[in-house]
Amino acid sequence: MATKDPVEELKREIDSLQNSINSLQSKVRLSAARDSLEDLHSKVSGLPNRLQDLRTRGYPFEKALESKAEELGQRFATVRPSVLAQIDQQALSLERSIRPIEDDFRRLVGQASSPAIAKPLAMQIKSAVSSVEGKVSAVADTIRGMYDELENQLRDVENRVQKADWTLKQLAEATFRLLPTEAPIRAVRATWTKGEKADKEDPQGVLYLTDQRLLFEQKQEKATKKVLFITTQKEKVQNLLLETPVATVESAKASKRGMLSHEDHLDLAFSYEASVPTAHFHIDGQDSNEWQALVGRAKAREFDVDRVTPVDEVAAEKVRSAPTACPHCGGAITTQIVRGMDSIKCDYCGKLIRL
Repeated sequence: MATKDPVEELKREIDSLQNSINSLQSKVRLSAARDSLEDLHSKVSGLPNRLQDLRTRGYPFEKALESKAEELGQRFATVRPSVLAQIDQQALSLERSIRPIEDDFRRLVGQASSPAIAKPLAMQIKSAVSSVEGKVSAVADTIRGMYDELENQLRDVENRVQKADWTLKQLAEATFRLLPTEAPIRAVRATWTKGEKADKEDPQGVLYLTDQRLLFEQKQEKATKKVLFITTQKEKVQNLLLETPVATVESAKASKRGMLSHEDHLDLAFSYEASVPTAHFHIDGQDSNEWQALVGRAKAREFDVDRVTPVDEVAAEKVRSAPTACPHCGGAITTQIVRGMDSIKCDYCGKLIRL
């Protein structure tokens, strides 16, 4: 077995220490803390424009978002100078603390040919580097603590904005259009499980909730040709499979399933006016409990008071004053009328009834 060369072994240790010190020289400047603070600054200052974009594209809900964005901007403007001052002060102190390490390292390099003398110094430098790294980590945590609550609140607002943005993007690609005065609340990727168990043929797509309707649009790529079980050709399938007024939803029940209960599921039961009595959706990427609450709020018309622009009163009056019987044949009108409709068809005589 070959005997290790002490000089070569020390050289490798010196190279490793050089890398550690180079990394430490960067860390003590607290560049990561500065970058994190500037990233937060960009996000906070960009919120008003992002919200304006959502409103322009047709998202009228969560009217408190604007005031929350303004509050975050004001709080950050107050906090930022003190955080920057703390970063400058601590960085200066940390940079001073590594100067003895740099001096010792130069001595170590000069003793590279004498392992017996250099080895204890190398161990001393390694311990000192570890100590300063601990200080850097503690300082970074303290600085982060000066604005972590604000950052958490920003993250919550950003999460809401991102969901609304994704909803609007999906609607822009949808095969259907919203009714006049109808507004989107939320969309989510979902699979409509038609049988007792999930099946690969179950339609995958997007579940939409608006202030007027619940809709599911299949939106997926399906294999059209396979060679030796490998898909060689696909086609995009996009069809509206479910469309029903929110008023027809009799119940919405969320559940957690699968290993570790990490799957989100939503069971919906509908009144007789809907095209299906029940529907089960496996939701992807959002909390089914939140969806249960959203459906309940939409059904209770709570979103009408959570708008940046009021509900179109003319359209709302059409719903309130809609006839309950067909003016042509006298048959009872069973169609659920939602805001934005301008006419319905009588189930008995088939004639068009203007609203």
